[in-house]
Amino acid sequence: MFRRNFLFSWLLCFATLTLSPLPALAQKSYDLREMTPEIKQAIENRKARYAELQQLKIQTVVGENNQGLAELLKSSPEARGVIEGENRDRRVIYQAIVDQNGLGNQGMAKVQAVFAEVQRGKARPGELIQLPSGEWVQKT
Repeated sequence: MFRRNFLFSWLLCFATLTLSPLPALAQKSYDLREMTPEIKQAIENRKARYAELQQLKIQTVVGENNQGLAELLKSSPEARGVIEGENRDRRVIYQAIVDQNGLGNQGMAKVQAVFAEVQRGKARPGELIQLPSGEWVQKT
């Protein structure tokens, strides 16, 4: 199930990047062209912590921010470690997309914005998400 959701998220992200109204992104599709050991490890790490991260989201200890990252919303040493690892792995993947597709200096912000949209869409009812405006809301 996780693999299917993960692949769907990537597909949605690439479709969004491709269909984006931003001229630089609308010209071609962006993806991971090379699965380096670092990228493979980041993906495996994310799979391994998926259930724990989901539980923290259900408890509203963690939310998805508007930069494509998980954010700690309530004090929890246990959750802090999960979030730090999750965000480290997301950044590895995001940076690889930027680098492998030659997106330049503005690429990271664009990739993060797209992934934030994907994460908002995937959020379950009751989970906390941050809108592009910066406002935190509970997904309905």
